[in-house]
Amino acid sequence: MSRTSLNFILDSGLLILFTGLVWSSSVVRFVFPPAYESRGWQLWDLGLNEWMNIQFAMLSLLALGVLIHVMLHWSWVCGVITSRLSRGKKGKLDDGVQTIWGVGLLIVILNILGAAIAVAAVAIQEPR
Repeated sequence: MSRTSLNFILDSGLLILFTGLVWSSSVVRFVFPPAYESRGWQLWDLGLNEWMNIQFAMLSLLALGVLIHVMLHWSWVCGVITSRLSRGKKGKLDDGVQTIWGVGLLIVILNILGAAIAVAAVAIQEPR
């Protein structure tokens, strides 16, 4: 399979997953009543909790697809990052240095995400 065909299939899948995520999120937000009032409500034999599980599954699949998309374009991502960070400096950085910059950025992003989740886990309050 050519790289172009693979990218087209992946991008088409991402579009379908994004559309499914928007649809399932809209069902959860606008079709069902608020969570505290939704006991017993069902849409196609699925309650709010099941629809929220569908929503999370779509989000997880979309995130996986985006990760694969970024992996397929990794050299381009690293090249853009290094060209932005090394503006005004002479010479082109080699592929190894570009990869280190790209991995460094990925580590920073994942640490920020992990810290935000940790803050939310610590700050959550039980009902009184």
